[in-house]
Amino acid sequence: MTAKQRERVRFRAAPAAGLLLLCFFWSVGSLRSDLFPDLVPSSLPPMERQAAPFAMLAVAAALFSVLRRAEWPDRPQLLASVLVGLGLFVAPAVSFSIAREWVGNLTQVALFSITPVFAIVFEPYIGSRDFVLPIRGGLLAALAAVAGTLCVIPAGAPTSIRTGSAFLAVILAAACVAAANCLAVKVAAESTRESFAPLVTIAVTAAATGLAVLGALTERAIWHWHTIAPELAWSAAAELPGLLLLFWLMRRMSAVRMTTRFVLTPLMASLIGLALLRPTVELRAGAGLLLMAAGAGWVLFAPQDIPESETSPLQLNRLS
Repeated sequence: MTAKQRERVRFRAAPAAGLLLLCFFWSVGSLRSDLFPDLVPSSLPPMERQAAPFAMLAVAAALFSVLRRAEWPDRPQLLASVLVGLGLFVAPAVSFSIAREWVGNLTQVALFSITPVFAIVFEPYIGSRDFVLPIRGGLLAALAAVAGTLCVIPAGAPTSIRTGSAFLAVILAAACVAAANCLAVKVAAESTRESFAPLVTIAVTAAATGLAVLGALTERAIWHWHTIAPELAWSAAAELPGLLLLFWLMRRMSAVRMTTRFVLTPLMASLIGLALLRPTVELRAGAGLLLMAAGAGWVLFAPQDIPESETSPLQLNRLS
């Protein structure tokens, strides 16, 4: 097939800006104790603290759906939305809870950089037909981004069966997130603008419920208003906008490109740390940062080729 028989689709600026802003919110959140040391630390344990922004968004999306008299999804869409909420948000929290005794937080961040690789593998089978367009060299670029992340955040090899099992749990969680992201994009693409808010309501309600239940079963929360209030304020100011951006992107971006957030977020956090602390950057770390930027940037911005026989107005509207 000649080049003239193909439509070349380039990534739009608005979704790219939205994804970068989402990664900025996440990177600032990861540096919260360093950037905002005067904020009162929350007494809530991790899972129950993570449930707060999902509960806020669930209430807001439900009210919006009721006021707009939106059509609620049928059983297959409802089940898919529940799976999206559990796969995207609960699975990573469970893996963190299981692996935190043997795998450090930074190592888990490094291992999650493999998520775009899984998304490239899963998207043709799970993703929406309107978005499944292979990125030339995408798999190689995603692997380069993983290598760069491991240069910046060395994970090290497991030294015991327990550590190896913890590594495997984190990698499986990354695969689960990639699959859920592909499913989320498919659900969003198949929904109308009016029916999308109920789907968001179901997904975030499942996430909030799952996190709250698991937190109640495995964690001991200390409920004091003077410590909970700052956490709720932080969730509303920093985490809720990121969630809104994430769901906004589901109707405008492929799952593969969305999962570059797991590389771009630690990249931004590293750059912010370098700007504030001004440490000496070793050659390995510098090369790693370049690999992260180049690999994620290629996956995010590389043009996609659509055979003319497969081009539809809907594809061009979503992807161009």
